[in-house]
Amino acid sequence: MAKIDVIDIDRNKVGEVDLDDSIFAAKIKPHLVHEVVRMHLANKRSGTAKTKERAEKRGGGAKPFRQKGTGRARAGSTRSPLWRGGGTTFGPKPRSFAIKVSKKIRRQALRSTLTAKLKAERLIILDSFTMERVKTKDFIDALDRLEVANGLIITPEKDETLKLSSRNVPNVKILRHEGLNVYDILKFQHLILLKGALPKIEERLTQ
Repeated sequence: MAKIDVIDIDRNKVGEVDLDDSIFAAKIKPHLVHEVVRMHLANKRSGTAKTKERAEKRGGGAKPFRQKGTGRARAGSTRSPLWRGGGTTFGPKPRSFAIKVSKKIRRQALRSTLTAKLKAERLIILDSFTMERVKTKDFIDALDRLEVANGLIITPEKDETLKLSSRNVPNVKILRHEGLNVYDILKFQHLILLKGALPKIEERLTQ
């Protein structure tokens, strides 16, 4: 098993931890990572775009002019798609853009991204990240000491003080270990795992 240093908020080494090779030394499979990111982005789409067809437009019940004798093309409704103010032909309808990807593929993609972060030396194991009060300035000072300006922080349990302190800080996101996902790992430069979250992530990905 590979070892990685555990540091405190001042980047001082406070210990070491073993990393599971099946998760942090896995074969990187870009095609699976692409598939999972595509699923993530597709599932975020609301799919609520909607236009009205001629039958849904108000009015247009009366024939606008007589069938013959005017020299104009015959028309049965002012709500025809050919007319200004008419309905739309083949317009969008509410739909789901959701893509299903198997749990096995999602886990393999997650192992690939975790392995890539470790190889790129962008993985940080943090002993603890305790905020005594909800204060954005204190949170930014802690990040400066940690030398991280763009990072995803994974916590072992809900930490409302940490979450509220970080909510107005750009390029930083706080997630519980259950929410760890491929898209966010790729989106942020650094992945910061609190030491308590590591065994829970390993347990999830070795099932």
